[in-house]
Amino acid sequence: MLRRSLASSIAALAAIVPPGPAFAATATGNMTVRITIQAECKVQTASDLDFGTRGVIDANVDLTSTIGVQCTSGQTYNVGLSAGGGAGATVTARKMTGPAAATINYALYRDTARTQNWGITVGTDTVSGTGNGSVQNLTVYGRVPPQSTPAAGVYTDTVAITVTY
Repeated sequence: MLRRSLASSIAALAAIVPPGPAFAATATGNMTVRITIQAECKVQTASDLDFGTRGVIDANVDLTSTIGVQCTSGQTYNVGLSAGGGAGATVTARKMTGPAAATINYALYRDTARTQNWGITVGTDTVSGTGNGSVQNLTVYGRVPPQSTPAAGVYTDTVAITVTY
């Protein structure tokens, strides 16, 4: 009797609630996924060029620094170094400034022999390359030549790095 009641209730409920739709077909479509990569270069790193602590400057003081440049794969670039901020400095005669505006001359080069000046004129005294998508490290070869040593103190300069692409 309970079975008949239950069966009757289910039948009545089925008559009231229409059955759900049957899935008999499918439809497909596509979506576009996109990113646009533009040509770009960045200076990712630049280590300080610290000539250390010295007394009299009676011989060349040679040290190196590294600039990390990252460019879009296949992008050609040129890296230039400014004259710095020392009064009267040029890309061939840079100057660190210290106490009482005293200066110490120094130079930046593109080669280990320190014969190729590193400046800002593309095609003349910059370093060129082609990006590979990763950081590419360039070595800066610095030199403080022998010179009259000014007063004791800290001498500094700031050189701008420009990547032209």
